[in-house]
Amino acid sequence: MFTKNNPHIGARPGTLAIPPHSPEPRIRVTQYSADDVEVFDVEDVSKLPALVKSDYVTWVDIQGFGNEAKLRGVAAAFRLHPIALENAVNVPQRAKAESYADHNLIIARSPVMGDDGDISVPQVCFIVGDGFLITFQERYLGFFDAVRERIQAGGGPMRTHGSDYLAYALIDAMVDRYYPIAQQLSDAIEDLEDWVVANPHPEVLTRIHTIRRQLVVLRRVGHPQREAINMMLRPQSPFFTEPVQVFVRDTRDHIAQIVELIDSSREMASDLADAYLSNVSHRSNEVMKVLTLMASIFIPLTFIAGVYGMNFEYIPELTSRMGYFVVWGIMIAITVFMVFFFRSRGWIGTSKPPPTDS
Repeated sequence: MFTKNNPHIGARPGTLAIPPHSPEPRIRVTQYSADDVEVFDVEDVSKLPALVKSDYVTWVDIQGFGNEAKLRGVAAAFRLHPIALENAVNVPQRAKAESYADHNLIIARSPVMGDDGDISVPQVCFIVGDGFLITFQERYLGFFDAVRERIQAGGGPMRTHGSDYLAYALIDAMVDRYYPIAQQLSDAIEDLEDWVVANPHPEVLTRIHTIRRQLVVLRRVGHPQREAINMMLRPQSPFFTEPVQVFVRDTRDHIAQIVELIDSSREMASDLADAYLSNVSHRSNEVMKVLTLMASIFIPLTFIAGVYGMNFEYIPELTSRMGYFVVWGIMIAITVFMVFFFRSRGWIGTSKPPPTDS
């Protein structure tokens, strides 16, 4: 899940380690202004610089890293720093935001829960420049379809702002994907609380550990994501204007709430695991207590039965007509006495509940 594709040891900075089986890059361009929008694919990367127009926002979405020459052609067309291209292609990277001379780089990661419950956290790299935005995706992820539809539909502030607002909208769409997964895990923990008390089955503990692992994944990417969004609000960032930073601050609040939910859910999962183990231990102690008390009752009875089961001919009570009934009476009396004694000490029976505050 967090295995990174690294170049060989000693490689020069900017060396690309393209993930194996990465598909051929598809370069999809979305170009729009307040009155016009156009979506098309580009095969020849040398034509990309000519597409950038002063009155338009040009969004170049690269899906797939399977052709290093084409990736370097994109970097050359937009004069990207070699380290920026390395961060975009050598996935996964820690979520972050960095400033270069001609552009800003933002690494964002968003969770995806599979049908088997495993959480993957694919990466998207954003390069924000003057009038253009480049996004690098290892493959088609489907994160930005809704934003692209908003661009094509028009209306709202999307078509009237620059590339910085587009970057905000895409990152906000990725942050929104944290909500349903984090809430689903939080609800699952709450549902398991009743099971821990009523039926501490081993499968419950397995489910708790599974949720804890999933929360660790979210926490590992959520905290750096919050830091990256905070770095986008730095005053020295020339490509994010003050009107757009207002929206970015709202996204920062969203990721902060998500991180707090993840942290609290993780603490609840840990407490729930401790409660499960404590409940299982308590039940084991109750079972052992019952068995011990039963053994304690039968010890004197076994002693009496053992004495009169000895094969000596001259045991005095053997000649008594009432000996059998007397021994039974003594054994029943001992049993009743011990049961009442154990009950008076609170060792058996139901204990009184603690008093409630009135």
